[in-house]
Amino acid sequence: MSAPRDPEELEATATVLVHELAPSTTVGPVELTVSDLERSLDYYRRAIGLDLLERAAGRASLGTGGRELVALVEERGSRSAPGATGLYHLALLVPERVDLARWLAHAARDRVPLVGLSDHFVSEALYLSDPDRHGIEIYRDRPRGVWEGKVGSRLTTMPLDVDDLLGSLDDPSAEPFHGLAAGTRMGHVHLKVSSIPETLRFYRDALGFGLMAQLGGQAAFLSAGGYHHHIGANTWESAGGAPAPPGSAALRHATIVLPDAGERERAVQRLEHAGASIEERGGAPAVSDPSGNTLVLAVS
Repeated sequence: MSAPRDPEELEATATVLVHELAPSTTVGPVELTVSDLERSLDYYRRAIGLDLLERAAGRASLGTGGRELVALVEERGSRSAPGATGLYHLALLVPERVDLARWLAHAARDRVPLVGLSDHFVSEALYLSDPDRHGIEIYRDRPRGVWEGKVGSRLTTMPLDVDDLLGSLDDPSAEPFHGLAAGTRMGHVHLKVSSIPETLRFYRDALGFGLMAQLGGQAAFLSAGGYHHHIGANTWESAGGAPAPPGSAALRHATIVLPDAGERERAVQRLEHAGASIEERGGAPAVSDPSGNTLVLAVS
């Protein structure tokens, strides 16, 4: 079957399980390989609205309000790897609905191509693809009271009411855009995986995320603290697939941010007990899921 246009295209159901990760666990920076750093920097700064925080030796760090959200590492000649596991999209969560409206007005005015605009009941979301075909979501959450306890039965995709969203601005055509709001953070990461059962055994049973919604063997959405999802996983393009080969423009790692060193150590112990191999990356423990997607375990 053909893949959905965006990550929550079909309705999902779930039985929420007890999770062991601390409720305040979140998602942190995502690091990507890109084929042309100058081109990517222009895109992430001009089109997405991120600030350049640091640049050195073929690597650049971007974010908002001084917080790193995306890191880009240049590997000239790298290409996307269709059918491989890896990043489906990274998801930038803006603080307020008006911030999403300002970004959409900017995209319309400055002709930033979109690949989707969706209402997922839990959120309103805009989808893009960067020059190396890395997926990007920019979204805002509806108030938690609207969707809490209903994710499994209500997570879906409906057309986004663009007129209503832009109606939160006085004049969309003249609304200034100075980049993404300072409070923007990495809301979730959606991964391409080879198998949903294997993915659940890793993220739910070993790492300790709670299962919030599942679409059979096609997709699963997991979180800490009852959030609608910090991790999305699907097999729409990657069922039975392998990680991208060397020389690919691909996910280098995502980051799970735990509240303290003790919580991180408990997570590491659960992973090791499940047979996962822990390595070190940048002074922090790192682990790869069964599909080869690497996670760095950081502390806030």
